Amino acid sequence: MNTADDARTEPSERDEVLRRLPGLADANLPFRGHRPIKEHLMREAARAEQADPRPSGRRPFLSLGGVSLGGSSLRGRSLGGVAAVVACAVAAVFAVGGNEPGEPAEAARPAPAAVRLLDRVALAAAAAPAPPVRDGQFMYTKTVGHSTSLTEVTDVPGGRMEAAPTDESAERWLSVDGSAGMVVRTATGTDRHRPGGPPSLNGPTYRFLESLPTDPDRLLELIYQDARLNHGPGSGSTTGPDQQAFVAIGDLLRSIEAPPGLSAALYRVAARIPGVVLVPEAKDAAGRSGVAVARVHRGERTEWIFDKESLRLLGARTVVLEDGDWGAAGTAVTSVAIIARGVTDRPEQVPKP
Repeated sequence: MNTADDARTEPSERDEVLRRLPGLADANLPFRGHRPIKEHLMREAARAEQADPRPSGRRPFLSLGGVSLGGSSLRGRSLGGVAAVVACAVAAVFAVGGNEPGEPAEAARPAPAAVRLLDRVALAAAAAPAPPVRDGQFMYTKTVGHSTSLTEVTDVPGGRMEAAPTDESAERWLSVDGSAGMVVRTATGTDRHRPGGPPSLNGPTYRFLESLPTDPDRLLELIYQDARLNHGPGSGSTTGPDQQAFVAIGDLLRSIEAPPGLSAALYRVAARIPGVVLVPEAKDAAGRSGVAVARVHRGERTEWIFDKESLRLLGARTVVLEDGDWGAAGTAVTSVAIIARGVTDRPEQVPKP
């Protein structure tokens, strides 16, 4: 892509590709995330044309990397067929969990605008290069942010609750294969965590993430199995499977750089969670503005914030929607921004930019 492309006044073939793919168009969303998607789609079209040359008068078939939607592979379908399949996927209602106690009836389906955003984020994630890693190395993540705690203050009759922020900024070095545990450095010092039990969704390693399925249907069921077990009926949890699935995916994406194929699959799974909505404007803990997908649960909105141009995940935050002990409506009670990621040979080493 170059400035000449942007300066054209007539619709280009690339614009036509996007226009004919419901769920990948940008017209209804509040930012210009089309550039990486255009580049990805045209690379795929070029690959397909090289692999299966056609006479110059015929439009090449378009592939989206063999993504499976509802059991139908998109690989090898014509442009019109791809548009139809993606349109059906966006229009479908994915009843994976149903309404949870205390949630409104409209939470029974993800918002179409959020689904379209996650479609594009998934494509951008799939096109990203995989980090070159080997056993014995460490996945590095630097974050800044805060959480909030409540303390009881007794300086007035009857007492009152006071919210206070806690710095959650940290650098983490997580062993690629889990054999060396994790090192966490914060403003108060450095903690070394020895290897624990086997890796899991709640405590992954990079090698564990590589072993997870990238088919959205299989990954969806795996995530919901864990969510129902610990947060379903009879568990005593007030979180519920749908909210837990959304939180678990967000934690995975934020805490460790995942393989590109898995990141894309996680975003596609998130697009099927009931109650997911679009937040046009959101700001991360580093002060960067972006667009977010979110889910509301018990008066709080959990947001994943993305850069409006690159579609890269910037961070996450939880916002209270009503005035209360935690603060005024709109207060971010937790907020974490991803500042840097990379791979190092040893803990406490910072990767080169």
